[in-house]
Amino acid sequence: MGDLDWVPIHYIYRSTPRRRLGDIYRSSRICLVTPLRDGMNLVAKEYVAAQEADDPGVLIVSRFAGAAEEMTEALIVNPYSIEETADAIRGALEMNLTERRARHSALFAGVSKNNAAAWSQSFLAYLKQVRSTNDP
Repeated sequence: MGDLDWVPIHYIYRSTPRRRLGDIYRSSRICLVTPLRDGMNLVAKEYVAAQEADDPGVLIVSRFAGAAEEMTEALIVNPYSIEETADAIRGALEMNLTERRARHSALFAGVSKNNAAAWSQSFLAYLKQVRSTNDP
């Protein structure tokens, strides 16, 4: 329950300027990314990238998000299960600093490795492979 000095959940109903997103992500103790079908993968990655390594927040991701396959160190939930999602939020709030750091370190390594440049190189290599397979 919140009070005048502390509000546990901020739901932003409008678009947010990109220059403010890093601050919002960094100040959030938990990021809950729970699409009911694939989507919102960049939000999960941006959240991880914005965290302070010394005191990171916890990422909770829907098992239906494509990011769940790659970001296995996040807490993975079925967003259709209210109980499972609530348990993950509780676990994230109660998670000790050592575990938060370990999860963040692994997530950050994955985000750093699988960046846009790596994706584009992989995509172009695949296109070349397809082209050479189809050449007479």
